[in-house]
Amino acid sequence: MSSKREALIERIETHLRRTARHLVKFDTLEETLNYLLDSFWMEFTCDFVAIILKDNQVLIPKAWKGGTKQFETAFPMRLDRCSSNLGETGWDTERIEADNPCEFHKLMKREKLTTWFAVPVKDDEESLGFCVIGFQQFVPMITETERIFLEFGKDVAVAIRLAQDKEVGQKKMKGIKWFNENIFPGTPIEQLVEKIVEQASGGTRAQFSCIYLYDEVANEFYFQPPSVGWMKRPERIKVKKNKELKDYFPYLEAAGQDQLSVPLVVNLRTIGVLHVAEKQEGSFTEEDLELLDFLSTHASALLENARLYQAEIDLKQRLQTFMGHQQRLVKQTVEGENLDVITQTISTLFSRPVILFDRFLRPISSLGEGKGVGAFQEIISGIQEQKEQIKKGELWLECLDQNNPDIGIWPVIGSGDLLGYLTIVIRKEDVDDVLRLTIEHALNVYAIQFIKQKLVMDTREQVKDGFIGKLFEEKIEDQDKIIEYANLFNWNLFQPHRIGVLTIQLAEQENHSDLLDREAQKSWVWEQMKDQLSLAEKDIMLSKKGDEFILIVPSVKEQDDVHSFWEKLYLRLNKLAAMENPKSRVSLGVGGKAERITDYYYCYKQAVQAHNVVSLRFREKGFALFEESGAYTLLNNLKDPSVATLFINKYLTPLLNYTEGKGADLFNTLRMYLDKNGNLKDTMDALYIHRSTLRYRIERIREVLELDLENAENRLNLMIAYKLYDLYYTK
Repeated sequence: MSSKREALIERIETHLRRTARHLVKFDTLEETLNYLLDSFWMEFTCDFVAIILKDNQVLIPKAWKGGTKQFETAFPMRLDRCSSNLGETGWDTERIEADNPCEFHKLMKREKLTTWFAVPVKDDEESLGFCVIGFQQFVPMITETERIFLEFGKDVAVAIRLAQDKEVGQKKMKGIKWFNENIFPGTPIEQLVEKIVEQASGGTRAQFSCIYLYDEVANEFYFQPPSVGWMKRPERIKVKKNKELKDYFPYLEAAGQDQLSVPLVVNLRTIGVLHVAEKQEGSFTEEDLELLDFLSTHASALLENARLYQAEIDLKQRLQTFMGHQQRLVKQTVEGENLDVITQTISTLFSRPVILFDRFLRPISSLGEGKGVGAFQEIISGIQEQKEQIKKGELWLECLDQNNPDIGIWPVIGSGDLLGYLTIVIRKEDVDDVLRLTIEHALNVYAIQFIKQKLVMDTREQVKDGFIGKLFEEKIEDQDKIIEYANLFNWNLFQPHRIGVLTIQLAEQENHSDLLDREAQKSWVWEQMKDQLSLAEKDIMLSKKGDEFILIVPSVKEQDDVHSFWEKLYLRLNKLAAMENPKSRVSLGVGGKAERITDYYYCYKQAVQAHNVVSLRFREKGFALFEESGAYTLLNNLKDPSVATLFINKYLTPLLNYTEGKGADLFNTLRMYLDKNGNLKDTMDALYIHRSTLRYRIERIREVLELDLENAENRLNLMIAYKLYDLYYTK
């Protein structure tokens, strides 16, 4: 009996050694496990044999023979519900029964196996699982074979590891071969992604695989179709600051889970993520991770090249489209003057709503309002609330409606002047180099159109200023020509009008600046005032004559309160001037009513004289009507102006020519003294001088004029002289 036992042990040991030598010859795990099953089945004439491996925290049967249907359905089986002996020490059923019976032990009982034992498949590092050999009839266990089977289990573990490595290597070789055979320069990115996800899905036996690519401009990951299978995933994943890639892809390089992700990296820059899920059996292993890493290494550069190639094609197509629209815009600029036509072309080019504003942020052309864009009026109101900020240059505003994109605002500049503003409802991140180039071209086209319109308007203004200048001449040589020009401007000369003469005063420090610069500032303020007033008062003629700005207003607008109308108009003009230059103010003189062509000259002269009076005498008030100027009105009607000159020479010239260099002081002192009815205290307070100084000046005035200032007749004459001076000498 002893010799038979020894012979049996030797036969088992020889068989296991021979089997172990053959196991390392196979290239796949399936071949290795099948050979192992067959060798056990044939050699030991058993009724059941299975190879069960660990997969994370569960047991999965990889190959088996014999057994019932319930064996397959019992898996996967949780490790914590099975005896630890199975994968560590294994061996016979009695030892397992001694340890609290586990789920696997119960399964063996249900399989009606009278005798069975487990062989741990374990290398030096960890347990991979175990082999089970079972018999329905009782078979005595030979204790001496335990050591042999345990050593054999180590050989099986090595063979399994080797087979897995070979499989990964084969998959890599197939992958390289596949890349060489299927990927060519210029392969569309959709086709490339399709091939990659198919490889990822096939290599890991995943039912779902997809790719997310990273958009640096939008700072987000976006799903790049196609994918293998379907799984609920976000189309876009917005990236936030101070977040890691694993915050967005929690299964990043994490084997042993039901999902797995690997980064796609080119030159240390993440360009995307390859993701797989729903493995057909078990969890994703380290071998799956290694395969995906290999696939990622080769696919990343291909994906980036395909994306760059596609971007190059898109850029070329966009540039071709841009050139076509550019030619169209240039043609429209040359042939027409309609801003709406250009706006329509630009709106079509961007496929976005476009609003064109003038330099005062008033909308003058728009196109593209539609569903999901929001009411244009809300956008316009929001923009006008940001006037001061917009004047500083290019600006982006958040749209009032969160579902809409941003609002980009660009100034239209021509010949160094601000001409208007172009507004496009578009996301800021969508404006790349090509779109910015397109916008700059659109701004140039608008600038050309604005300049063309300005040239036409300037020519029109020159013609208008010219014929109004002739209208204000004392002797009109060609009335018919003037009437013809008036009809050209749709202006009824025979309707009663009133003439206003206006000047603009700048701040004191600006008055000391360069003369040309000062006049340019005045002209700028006037142009802004004129544009604003023309929008609301289309029937008021606005012109310029020398340094004077002219208003010709239909008398019907005054209704029954002339003074109130002109006071309101003056305040309005002063406000418009202050909007352009906060320290500026205007002076306005208003002449009489012109009912015939020949009246315009005299009414203009009256307005000039009223302006002279208000500039010198009523600066705080700011405006004056000639007909309300009292004695000025009477004195203006002197038939012989030389009488005024003689009168002024007699009473005022001695003060103006006072040789001590204090003529201006004496001249102004006497005027204030007369205005205050000879009251020394009121005069002193008005001039901000000491009483002794005032007495000294009064005494000098008496000596220079040789007049008694207490005499009522002399005072009257002096006051008349001052009024004549205002009418005939003040400029």
